[in-house]
Amino acid sequence: MHTAKVTAKGQITLPAEIRKVMGLKSGSRVMFFQDADGDFVMRPRIGSIADLRGCFAGLTDVPKTDEETNELLHRHARELDEATKSKARKLSDGEAA
Repeated sequence: MHTAKVTAKGQITLPAEIRKVMGLKSGSRVMFFQDADGDFVMRPRIGSIADLRGCFAGLTDVPKTDEETNELLHRHARELDEATKSKARKLSDGEAA
């Protein structure tokens, strides 16, 4: 397990192994989300809508409706999310960190 200390300015240094696994380099940005259980999750910032350019490349069945387009974009976002997830296990209630 990895830990980081919060400085007086609210900053932390992510351990090198975490940065490596997540593909973070100097200047990388991360986002924080609160899941349904109230836990916070950190993910590398994907970027803007412009970063989705090319995600339809090579498709033989191009989406024809907004719903099909949304489903394709959601699937692409889920794949990106899965690719960035840590393999760390979640601590059970009462387990020491």
